[in-house]
Amino acid sequence: MSAILEIDNLHVAIGAANVLRGVSLRVEAGEVRGLVGESGAGKSMVGRTIFGLLPSRAKITAGRVSFEGRDLLAMPGKQRRELLGRRIALIPQDPMTSLNPVRRISTQMVAVLQLHLKLSKRAARGRAVELLTEVAIRDPERVLDCYPHELSGGMRQRVLIAMAFACDPSLVIADEPTTALDVTVQRQVLQLVERMRRRHGAAILFVTHDLGVVAKICRSMTVLHAGRVLEDGLTADVLVKPHHAYTRALLAATPRADRPADALKPVPPALIESLWAEAHRLDQLAAARPT
Repeated sequence: MSAILEIDNLHVAIGAANVLRGVSLRVEAGEVRGLVGESGAGKSMVGRTIFGLLPSRAKITAGRVSFEGRDLLAMPGKQRRELLGRRIALIPQDPMTSLNPVRRISTQMVAVLQLHLKLSKRAARGRAVELLTEVAIRDPERVLDCYPHELSGGMRQRVLIAMAFACDPSLVIADEPTTALDVTVQRQVLQLVERMRRRHGAAILFVTHDLGVVAKICRSMTVLHAGRVLEDGLTADVLVKPHHAYTRALLAATPRADRPADALKPVPPALIESLWAEAHRLDQLAAARPT
C-alpha cells in the first residue's frame, strides 16, 4: 500500500511549551488509522497542523507533513487551501459549534459544493440532497431548509459527514466525531463513517481517546502522550500485545463488555510522572543541541 499521508518528526511549540515532540506516522491509501491518547496528548494538534489551523502563537519548529507526496508545510497558501475541503476533509468534534447557527443547512452545503466543484446553485442543491440521502437522513429536502438548532445532534453530525465526503476526498480527518453523542448514536455514526469510507475510497485518520472505537474500525493505530508517539502498529497487534507500559495502562482502564466484573484500573500516577519527566528531558536535550 502507498502512503496518502506521511508525518515525519513533527515538532510544534506554543510559546516555550512543546506540544508535539517528533511525531511520525503514516496513513496508507484507503486505510483507517487511529490516533489515540488522553486529553492533552496532542491528537487534535496533529490535525490542526495538517489543516493549517494552529493557534496564532504556535510554531512548527521541525518536521514534514506530506500529502500524496507533496509537502503541505512548504506549499503556498492558495495551493494548500485548494486541497483542504476537497482532497483533505474534516469531520469535526462538535456538530453544534461547527455549523453556522444562523445559516440554513442548504446554504452551508451549497457553499462547499460551489467552491470546490464549481457547480451551479441548482446543481449544488441537487447534489446536497443526494449526499444527505447517502448518510441516511430522511426527507433531505426538509432538512436542507432547517437551521442547525432544529436538528438533533446525530443529524447534525450526519450533515457534517456528508459535507466531508462531498468532494470525494482522498483523506478525511475525523476529530473525535462521536464525543458529543450518546452511545446508540455513536454506533450509528461509526457504521456510517465506515460505509462512506468504503463507498468513496478515502483514507481516515481517526482521532479518539476511545480504544473501543479503535478496535472496531481502525486497521492501524498510533498512541500519543505529551506529544510523543509511544506505540505504533497494526491495531490487532497493539491491542493483543502492547509493548509500551502506557498502552497497557490505557487498556486496563478501558471498560470491557466481555469482562463486566473486572475492576477498572486507572493509569498509575507514577507512570504519568515518568512519561512527563522523559518528555522534559528530551526537550532539554533538544534545546542544548546547536542549531
